[in-house]
Amino acid sequence: MAIDHISFRDTNYFSDFICNYIEQDPAIAPFYHRFPTIENYKEQLVEKQQFFTTDTRQVLTNVLQEQYATVQTSAATAANIEALAEDTTFTVTTGHQLNLFTGPLYFLYKIVSAINLTKQLKESYPTYNFVPVYWMATEDHDFAEINYFNLSDKKIQWNRPAAGAVGRLDLDGLDAVLEVFAAQIGIGHNAATLKKLFKEAYTTHNTLAAATRFLVNELFAAYGLVIIDADHRDLKQLFIPYISQELTEQTAYHTVMPVTKQLKDKGYKVQVNPREINLFYLASGVRERIIQNEKGYYVHDTTIAWDTLEALLEEVHTFPERFSPNVMMRPLYQEVILPNICYIGGGGELAYWLELKAYFQAVAIPFPILLLRNSVLLQTKKQAQKVAKLSVSDTELFLKQHELINRKVRQISDVEINFDAQREHLRMQFKALYEMAEQTDPSFLNAVKAQEKKQLKGLDVLEKRLLKAQRIKLKDHVQRLTALQYELFPNQSLQERTTNFATMYLEYGEALIPMLIQHLDPLIGSFIMIKEA
Repeated sequence: MAIDHISFRDTNYFSDFICNYIEQDPAIAPFYHRFPTIENYKEQLVEKQQFFTTDTRQVLTNVLQEQYATVQTSAATAANIEALAEDTTFTVTTGHQLNLFTGPLYFLYKIVSAINLTKQLKESYPTYNFVPVYWMATEDHDFAEINYFNLSDKKIQWNRPAAGAVGRLDLDGLDAVLEVFAAQIGIGHNAATLKKLFKEAYTTHNTLAAATRFLVNELFAAYGLVIIDADHRDLKQLFIPYISQELTEQTAYHTVMPVTKQLKDKGYKVQVNPREINLFYLASGVRERIIQNEKGYYVHDTTIAWDTLEALLEEVHTFPERFSPNVMMRPLYQEVILPNICYIGGGGELAYWLELKAYFQAVAIPFPILLLRNSVLLQTKKQAQKVAKLSVSDTELFLKQHELINRKVRQISDVEINFDAQREHLRMQFKALYEMAEQTDPSFLNAVKAQEKKQLKGLDVLEKRLLKAQRIKLKDHVQRLTALQYELFPNQSLQERTTNFATMYLEYGEALIPMLIQHLDPLIGSFIMIKEA
């Protein structure tokens, strides 16, 4: 394998906000606690250790042991669950929705980033233990975002009615999806492995949460990954004080809104805006917002209501499992129930985490270190050979398609497709005319300006026509460039945001995840390109 790197900014796929964070722009410093360098974890460990109690650890390990009771897992994962009871054990967490068959490739990169960071932390801080955690977004209710995955050019979709928390959904209809999937991937050892994995995950379990736990455990248990489903009464009980505070004081709203204004004033896009109440009500087939009005409190789109705050708080204390944090409060919930020192996420996730530091300070919870997950472009041996043959550099691969084609046509054309010399010659000619015009009247000066503009525009038109003609002449090269870029950037998007891991598993087989574990460095701070030699 050949490993190359390109800056996140040079890919043109990451926002200025995230690029500025990675580059440690001083303007971003107020929005995070500690930057993700290996040295900065020392103070983070001390801070989290002082906050996190033995009682909370015991609740956490009990819940995890219950959730793993029917899961055949590795000795490494079992040991990590037991270690969480010790006050020298900390987690590195990443989270994701319950996308069908993992969804896009970056699902794998998130988890590999977490696993590899725990290894690096253990090397630097050997007296502590570090556990990689995958947080299943079981309480999310946006079924349309998770009910499909892309395989080659085909969208494989799970069609069924759905409402409420997706983790609680039964798996009705996934046997039909398996048939489509099996037909699409064909035959062979790797295809057979994928069919078996899909079948065991989605046709032998009762809920989407259980299926996802099985699937992710099959892929990553050997590395000690711990999977948590936070949709659990005992874990919600730990969160009661913060649910109550949100309802009585609207803490998230009052602390995050000023931050969103600061971000806007700096010219950044705000990823998420807080609501006045950042909680959902969770029941069978229901996950809807809790809203306050002049009559009290009610659950959107239902008949559930409370006349007084006291009545609502009584239900919080009696049935905490019925209250679900939204995107603003979920990070807080995570940090309350896990001994977590780092959260690993994509650019969009980190953008909303970077709104939350003041909120965490207000409720006296340590704000974790935030790390951008590894981003990767995988090139098969054939693709790497095509890139080399077409003489496309790493940076050029990330150009918009028309920019890439125009640049390469200019480079390989036997005709010079650059009229800069002619433009400069024209400007020099008009310079003399300007000097002459200044000695006459303003109307002549304006006429000279108009003529210069017209002739420069004419050169632009001629240059574009010549470029177009050369593109037609070099049609074969253009087609190969276009086909290559489409392979590596499906739908002109990053490969990791579109392609499912099954596509890569068909190519690499069981070597896929070990390859990622070997080559992904979570602290590298740049986009990674892995090329099969």
